[in-house]
Amino acid sequence: MDVRPPDGAIVAAVQLKIDAASWVRPIGDTGSMVERNVIGGSLESCGTDPVTGFYRDGCCTTGPEDLGSHTICAVVTAEFLEHQKGIGNDLTTPMPHYGFPGLVPGDRWCVTAANWLRSHRDGSAAYVVLASTHERALEIVPLEALREHAVDVPAGPDDFPD
Repeated sequence: MDVRPPDGAIVAAVQLKIDAASWVRPIGDTGSMVERNVIGGSLESCGTDPVTGFYRDGCCTTGPEDLGSHTICAVVTAEFLEHQKGIGNDLTTPMPHYGFPGLVPGDRWCVTAANWLRSHRDGSAAYVVLASTHERALEIVPLEALREHAVDVPAGPDDFPD
């Protein structure tokens, strides 16, 4: 019995693999894309002690595999950490098998936009570094809410990046 694929099946399978590879980048590979922050400038580093980011590159970069949208650069407070633990997102307990040391107040960490918004609505939002918060956070969180908690607010409109 001849078990060959129908004509074109191999070509279609190869094409599917190539198409998929064109939109999925390897974890940690930010390529040559210029990531933007919520105030229109280049995305700045959020933190390297501990190293944060979905890709553990120190930035709140995002991609198709970041289903939680880890796009907000937060300066965590005890109140925020307590709130997160209360909603099932324990950010204080170290998990060495994930390279996660556990956070303490004052740490900068890329948090999920939905959980940050929930903490904002519950009155326990962490501070936000706008220059290090990815523009995709705006798909979930209004800019005004982020600005209310910003720690890097420019003095005036002329001080915002072009």
